[in-house]
Amino acid sequence: MYRRLRDIREDRDLNQQAVARMLHVSQATYSRYESGALDIPSAALMALADFYNTSVDYLLGRTDEPLPYPKP
Repeated sequence: MYRRLRDIREDRDLNQQAVARMLHVSQATYSRYESGALDIPSAALMALADFYNTSVDYLLGRTDEPLPYPKP
């Protein structure tokens, strides 16, 4: 379901375990995030957007613009 999460992770040559550690979750939990089997908490989405220097909308496929929004 969240194909872009997998794609952006793979583009940066990261494995699920590395991203899971950054989020303080298990690899299995992160795998379920990527597959859509488990809803991603908003705090995790924000952390991923910051980590990948993009927007939550980009990660969720709501926009094709990878640049993050300007911060106030």
